[in-house]
Amino acid sequence: MNRRSFCHAAAALGATAWLPARAQGAKTRLILLGTGGGPRPRKENVSASQVIVVNDQLYVVDCGDGVARQLVTAGLSLPKLRHVFITHHHSDHNADYGNLLLLSWASGLRTRVDSWGPPPLEKITRLFFEMNAFDIDTRIADEGRVPLVPLVHPHEMSQGGLVMRDENLRVTCALVDHPPVVPAFAYRFDTADRSIVISGDTNRSENLIKLAQGADVLVHEALYVPAVDRLVARVPNAATLKKHIIDSHTAVEDCGRVAAAAGVKTLVLSHLVPADDPTVTEQTWLDAARPHFKGQIIVARDLMEI
Repeated sequence: MNRRSFCHAAAALGATAWLPARAQGAKTRLILLGTGGGPRPRKENVSASQVIVVNDQLYVVDCGDGVARQLVTAGLSLPKLRHVFITHHHSDHNADYGNLLLLSWASGLRTRVDSWGPPPLEKITRLFFEMNAFDIDTRIADEGRVPLVPLVHPHEMSQGGLVMRDENLRVTCALVDHPPVVPAFAYRFDTADRSIVISGDTNRSENLIKLAQGADVLVHEALYVPAVDRLVARVPNAATLKKHIIDSHTAVEDCGRVAAAAGVKTLVLSHLVPADDPTVTEQTWLDAARPHFKGQIIVARDLMEI
């Protein structure tokens, strides 16, 4: 069966029809590890990452700075890492991808991990291991650890469709619009008890609306446009940065419109831009989205569980 036929066949299944009884009784947890937009380190929050936990196994989406520490702070076990999903290759989404793998292994990981994302994910993985070969080889020889490199299996994707499925969940993805980064993905996770969509970085996307149809939770990046001028005033490349931010991200009002069009139950505003402007409060975000979406709206905070 080719990939297209397999994707169509998988789509024809019910969201949970293929799950074993064990998974159908499991509770799905969503923890927002990092909720700020942009790569600049901040005291207020860390960069984008989230984890879905099913049957004590970890499915991490994006790896902003500090993702391993955030997982531990959330009370999760790094050796339980099973899958990593990268939405796109901007540093606030992948800066700690390799570190998450290395530190999970240093914490006792001995089982396979699969990673998924756009090219050049395989090259990024290989070069990270080359860069850290001295430490890895030393720990294998001196501490009796299993080899790390054979545990990690990166998979590159260029189109939307079925990503993977296992005994806990099914993952699908869609191309979103985040110029100039191509491809960039949103991911949907269907488990026995919930459906969760992570937008990644995107401007308003019809592909995302289709992917998120009827989902329980949509975690959508959010931009508060009136604050952009204050944000970019900090840097010498203000005009260029402002254009990128406006062209490549979704105004919070449109987040509400996307959630309404997709018919989701809960909209979570995350990857907040600006991430640390004291004049942009939680109420600011809610007031901007509320006229366009009547369901539950949550303004994300680091380590919030939904």
